[in-house]
Amino acid sequence: MNSNQERNEIFDRSETGPSFLIWDRSVEPLAGDVLLPFAYEEWLGREIGQGRLKPGVHIWRHRRGAVLGTRDRKLPEAEEAIRELEGEGWSVGVRNSGGAFVPLDEGVVNVTLLMPNPSGRMEHRADFLRMVRLLSATLDAWGLRAEAGEIAGAYCPGEYDVAVGGRKFCGIAQRRQVRSVNVQAFVVAGGSGPMLAGVAERFYAVASGGLTELDYPRIVTSSMASLDECALEANISADVFVQKLKQVLAAIGGEEAALPEAPAGEVERLAVELRDRYDTR
Repeated sequence: MNSNQERNEIFDRSETGPSFLIWDRSVEPLAGDVLLPFAYEEWLGREIGQGRLKPGVHIWRHRRGAVLGTRDRKLPEAEEAIRELEGEGWSVGVRNSGGAFVPLDEGVVNVTLLMPNPSGRMEHRADFLRMVRLLSATLDAWGLRAEAGEIAGAYCPGEYDVAVGGRKFCGIAQRRQVRSVNVQAFVVAGGSGPMLAGVAERFYAVASGGLTELDYPRIVTSSMASLDECALEANISADVFVQKLKQVLAAIGGEEAALPEAPAGEVERLAVELRDRYDTR
């Protein structure tokens, strides 16, 4: 995954101008409703699908967000688990892109590839691999090797867990719209992977009501690690990771740009729509 040819497959090349845009809002972590960045990406995807925006990469962080999957929300004591999280200052929301519980803090970098899909193709594996290639190219800077495959005991487990040395630092999900596709990754760059895993473990302990026969992720905190914990002497932080990521993106045709501005109230409206549609028992 280290060849220039493979890296260039992350986005299609453009004959004129940048192939895609880089929208980085990670300098200052977001606070408040954790669904707002997902709603913003919903709007971006619609604009890209209609050809009004170029493809892009959206990069963001959140100070204290707890993002649930729809199956998490249906656990018998999910309401109580959510109340406990909110009491600790977490903004809780249910995302529309599949997967399971993911805690976000300032060390977690969220990276989304937003691409047009006019034909409605269903190439889930190919789109997941775009993100894996991008992460692999970024990790080259520290001599780390990204490995794709489910990690037992990790939170939000799946085929496209991304790990270093058997410890997961990233999970990938997809959101497919009518004419676009969003490939979303959470990257635990700095901080403590086991600490975040502990948040997920406590959520499931409460949300499951202690019913061990239910189907939910069994968390082993040592299965998670931040990139900083994987590369002990590299001092990797969220900011350092983002800078390396943007260097890779620029090398394959990306150009940093100001965040597109949605119509007044549109992102908030979409956040309410997401909550009404997915945050139900």
